[in-house]
Amino acid sequence: MHPIAGLQAALVAQLEADAALTALIGPGGVFDAPPRDRPAPYVVIDRHDIRQRDGDQTPGQEHRIVLHCWSHQPSRKAALDIAERVVAVALAELVPAGLMVPHAEHMRTETAIDTATGQARAAVMLRYFSE
Repeated sequence: MHPIAGLQAALVAQLEADAALTALIGPGGVFDAPPRDRPAPYVVIDRHDIRQRDGDQTPGQEHRIVLHCWSHQPSRKAALDIAERVVAVALAELVPAGLMVPHAEHMRTETAIDTATGQARAAVMLRYFSE
């Protein structure tokens, strides 16, 4: 399995299994692309980039993932509540199939109010190293 697919599957499973996040976004609220038939709140994996960081004996990867946390209202606080829970869950130990994840880091969070919909969005940037 490709390292992106393995890490992302583990991350999505962990996010969807978290009761506190489900209370904020509802069940099944984590997507690869913005859903067409579901209103916010939800979380979307906007980007997942990888760079090879091989060691002397072990192939390694640096993952950079951007998740968009959408609120159903024009409230940065509501979007940040979702983002805060996403970060807490994402930094817990991930166990992707066939990979070890020795490092997980929250790099930054950005917020915006979407002018087209009036909804608030928090973009969470995460970095992982996998072997």
